[in-house]
Amino acid sequence: MRPTRVLLLLPLLVPVPQAACAQSFFEELFGIGRAAKPPVPPRGVPTAPTAPPPGEAPPPAAEVPKAPPVPRQPVVLKAPSEDNVMGQELLLNGLTGSLKLEKSGAGTTARITLPGNKISQPVEACKVPLNGGAPVALSAEGRPEGVGRFELAGGECPLRFDVVDGAVLVRPLGASVCSFAAADCATTPTGLWGPAAAALIPRAGEFEGARGGADRAVRENYKLMSQRLRGPELRPVVTEQAAFSSDREQLCRTYAREGAHGFCNLRFTEARALALATRLGVSVTAATPSAAAAPPRPRRKPPVEGMNPDAGGSPFVEP
Repeated sequence: MRPTRVLLLLPLLVPVPQAACAQSFFEELFGIGRAAKPPVPPRGVPTAPTAPPPGEAPPPAAEVPKAPPVPRQPVVLKAPSEDNVMGQELLLNGLTGSLKLEKSGAGTTARITLPGNKISQPVEACKVPLNGGAPVALSAEGRPEGVGRFELAGGECPLRFDVVDGAVLVRPLGASVCSFAAADCATTPTGLWGPAAAALIPRAGEFEGARGGADRAVRENYKLMSQRLRGPELRPVVTEQAAFSSDREQLCRTYAREGAHGFCNLRFTEARALALATRLGVSVTAATPSAAAAPPRPRRKPPVEGMNPDAGGSPFVEP
């Protein structure tokens, strides 16, 4: 009986694929059903760009980032005059010690008291006045790195003084620590000698505004120098620039309330920009604060013709 049942059901099964084929034919003909959906390309396969409709502009192509242009000329900041710190008492990191540069005839002298710690008891502070507190003569070294430089080559603690705006950057010419056995004191004079924090905080906005220009001058001058120098001449400059930020942080982190005013960071950055400009062959000139601060001369008004009734008919002239 099984073959007989199969033969009886065969006519019923044959129309099924024909009906499916007919349905698919009508879907393709009228664009309905699955035929209405366009085939989706597999992921990762690039599709051909489609042309924009008539009358519409093509979409803009992706812009390729361009390298920043190299400046043609160095960015030159005004170097401060050495006179801007003469006679002022400056403190190491705005905290302790004492440094006062003074004019003495045609030369310059300095009164210096170095702060430190006792050799026998490092936890105890001490101070050593150089030359017993009397002025010591300094030698003028010109502007080899854009700012005025003085040196104290002799004595127990040889030092270099680079004059910035309102402060002096002091570095040792020999060992970083100057030891005075007779005074039982070891001193580290390296740092920025400047005003106390109380005098700088009201000018924090001024320092912040000038910081952007100083940073830009450093970047542009370094970029220009990296284009001009090659090989062995460029390597030390690259090394210095790589260490610039860390050197600035290390020098300025101990300045009194540096985070509130940013004075040390600004002056160190300006000194770096001037040093790069000098290496690029620019002759840096010092600003003259006295001339800049001089008030403008008032303009005299022209005389007014006529008669002054209060002067008995005499001619009226405005002074």
